[in-house]
Amino acid sequence: MALAVTLLNGASLRGRCCRHNILHPLLGPLLSNSEPKSYSSYRRPGSQPEKKPSWRNVDFSLKKGFDILKTQLSMLKKETQDYMVGPGGQPFDHYLLEQRRVLWEFRSQEDLNKWVISSDVEIGGKSEVFLKLGRNNQGAVLYGTINTEVPRDGETKYSGYCSMRAKPLVGSFARKKYYDWSNFNSLYLRVRGDGRPWMVNIYTDPYFSHQKDDLYNYFMFPRGGPYWEGITIPFSKFFLSSRGRVQDNQHPVWLDKASLLEAEISFQISTLGFTIGDKVNGPFQLEIDFIGLLNDRAHTEEFAYEMYDKSS
Repeated sequence: MALAVTLLNGASLRGRCCRHNILHPLLGPLLSNSEPKSYSSYRRPGSQPEKKPSWRNVDFSLKKGFDILKTQLSMLKKETQDYMVGPGGQPFDHYLLEQRRVLWEFRSQEDLNKWVISSDVEIGGKSEVFLKLGRNNQGAVLYGTINTEVPRDGETKYSGYCSMRAKPLVGSFARKKYYDWSNFNSLYLRVRGDGRPWMVNIYTDPYFSHQKDDLYNYFMFPRGGPYWEGITIPFSKFFLSSRGRVQDNQHPVWLDKASLLEAEISFQISTLGFTIGDKVNGPFQLEIDFIGLLNDRAHTEEFAYEMYDKSS
């Protein structure tokens, strides 16, 4: 254990090869207060790097170690049983005929805990964002205030955003898991907004490290008012961006690392999120009843944007 912790600490401090990724499935559940760092690696200009060694975040309790091992083995058992039944733990005929699926609904605090909220406070901004259950525990309420005042650090040029992002799926022993949306062609949301526009983001797990900032984006325009509305966004409408810039080389969202490896073409989507950054100071509010998938047979469009042949 001591040797493993030393290697993990050395890898994180020196930033060399990915040895800590190999040890993470074993030590990951024992690390405390490490989860938020996986969502933002930004360090404000002028601030000092964290000097606390990573091994201080490890709980060496033997009882806790056995409890975690028991939990992970239970998760592995359930995953094996679901795999034997069929895709996603359902019979194969049901999987093929499935027309709609609810991914996230908000009925309890446990449902809210599956999401992470963030704002420009991470870069020294002054925007605020909060997440709570709606009236009678029906839906989630994402609210806060946008402040476009730029931090006075000499480097930041833009500010004023808030976001909400689902936590990535994690399997037994901290293995990465992905969503399989290959049977559907549209995203469906039941929301109630205040008229301010939102950006819907699909995060994929890239095969190459230089693609880690790639996102698939599309806009959502809730009409505002007292009534709920259903918004359907075809996956063909999502466009590729990186670090806030739309890319010239566009391709559909399903051309991910699986197709690059010449494996079966399927969605390798890690998570989904929402961002507001319309450069308008003031309060905002978005209520979300549920987020789901839809197989719209009337929608036959494969991709909404021009694609260029590099060989020509």
